[in-house]
Amino acid sequence: MDKNVDELIAELAERGVHLPKGNVGIGGFGDSEALSESLITLILTGVKRGTCSLVWSWGFDGTTLPAVGDMEIVLDWHGRPTFVRRTTEVEIVPFDAVTADFAASEGEGDRSLSHWQTEHWRFFTDECKRIGRTVDKSMPLVCERFEVLYTFA
Repeated sequence: MDKNVDELIAELAERGVHLPKGNVGIGGFGDSEALSESLITLILTGVKRGTCSLVWSWGFDGTTLPAVGDMEIVLDWHGRPTFVRRTTEVEIVPFDAVTADFAASEGEGDRSLSHWQTEHWRFFTDECKRIGRTVDKSMPLVCERFEVLYTFA
């Protein structure tokens, strides 16, 4: 049975970890098991400290955009908690205005803007199909930077 946020927060408290006050959610990374594992590894090794999502998806799913201070208990592809992250910066940016610095913070591939654009265009093309939108270079993205607060052993 999947755990909810309160159960995961209680599990952390049992381990002596008390999250700061703020919004706590549950999430994951990647759209496949292999990508999820790869991204989690990049985060746990300190290479990845940025992530982005499509503003339109948040609206489609009826969820609130992330804000500085929000925390997320990140699950692996199989639904197991792996770490807790806290958002340290949020910026809404059109796809074609994402900077090389932000692309590098995502830690993927060779960390270049070109690699980021190619892989994220593929990802957002699939995401736009899911939500009934058309992929566009001016589509608004939520660009987040984060820190890892705790890892589940």
